[in-house]
Amino acid sequence: MVAHWAWLGRQPFTPTAALQERLRQEILERRRPEVLLLLEHDPVITLGRRSRPEHLLLQPEALVARGIEVAPVTRGGQVTYHGPGQLVAYPIVRLRRGVVAHVEGMAQAVIRLLAPLGIEGQWRRTSPGVWVGASKICAFGVQVRHGVSIHGLALNVSTDLRAFSTIVPCGLTDATVTSVAQLCDGRAPPLPLMAGQLAHALAAVFGLDACEARPQDLLSEGEALTDPDLFQLQNGKPDR
Repeated sequence: MVAHWAWLGRQPFTPTAALQERLRQEILERRRPEVLLLLEHDPVITLGRRSRPEHLLLQPEALVARGIEVAPVTRGGQVTYHGPGQLVAYPIVRLRRGVVAHVEGMAQAVIRLLAPLGIEGQWRRTSPGVWVGASKICAFGVQVRHGVSIHGLALNVSTDLRAFSTIVPCGLTDATVTSVAQLCDGRAPPLPLMAGQLAHALAAVFGLDACEARPQDLLSEGEALTDPDLFQLQNGKPDR
């Protein structure tokens, strides 16, 4: 079976959440193959279903003043940060082996992605995530309806890790976060390159064949992407 994947560039969170919901409905109605969305977000703190007020270390108004959106979400888990330099993957796929196996499959794809960079990631079921030593490099959170999942994973590649100081990441008071760049002496592969590699790794663990799609092919009338390069593509102009 085929899964379409696309690199969406840098996008705001709320329209992307709505896009996931619409694509899931089309998959449920068998009007579209399964989809893997790869992107990075504008700065946003998302509040999962188990988030607690004390996990925000600044008031929402103060965060907004810093240019950080605060958004409640339908996924499981607690509070996390998304922003530039972080590779986000939203597999909108049918669950074939249950929720836990789905999350563990995503983790294995991330671990395979990191290995050629000399980073040894480990999956922790008790504190869901991919960890490098005592630091978390990738967080997970999903929401399932009628057997089709949305949301997914967030891998810190060249993320400014100082943003995590505004929250208690995933509700873990004694944990730290890390990134590919921090572990590789400040160097990290470009996000679009890693996005394609991750899409194929995810498709493999889900038993799917990854087929790249144009971003505009995932949009319905009235929807738009905000990344300037993708906007050029939507309007029929060549890539820069």
